[in-house]
Amino acid sequence: MSVKILSSSIIGLEQFFQAPATAVKQAERETVAVFDNNQPSFYALSPARLSELLVAEAQLQQHATISLEAEFFDEPASTIKVPAGKFALYSGWQPDSDFLRQAALWGIALHEPVTQEELAAFIAYWQAEGRIFHQVQWQQKLARHLQVSRGAPHSAAKRDSTQVAEPDYHIPNGFRGE
Repeated sequence: MSVKILSSSIIGLEQFFQAPATAVKQAERETVAVFDNNQPSFYALSPARLSELLVAEAQLQQHATISLEAEFFDEPASTIKVPAGKFALYSGWQPDSDFLRQAALWGIALHEPVTQEELAAFIAYWQAEGRIFHQVQWQQKLARHLQVSRGAPHSAAKRDSTQVAEPDYHIPNGFRGE
């Protein structure tokens, strides 16, 4: 698993716990990445750097024309639409742009994209349920729902239960009816 490290100062977890103030002081105005088992566990920063970041964030909220530097993002911010982790389904939720391809990988062949009506019905049902799942799990549920609802035979003309049956007196060829 690749990890993007947003810090030039890296320290091990054990070393950090032995002298946390020293580690942050040595990094000066930089963020310290604290690693455990070759993975970033958390980031630490000095109170001065934190106050700088809070001021910058306040300026970002005041001026809509200011944006974060693109180098901090793997993909454009406009493509990030869903909350990270588990979440309850919300109005306006959308499956990913490659939903049909993902459904095919899960063994569900959908020949048409989801319609607005199908999506609205799916969202309405799961909003009422109040369950929480990851984005991929919601998409799998949607794919299964579409597979079942689109594959179900549409109701044929049902027989009228009040109709009285009439006997058939016709005898097919080859049968003795006498």
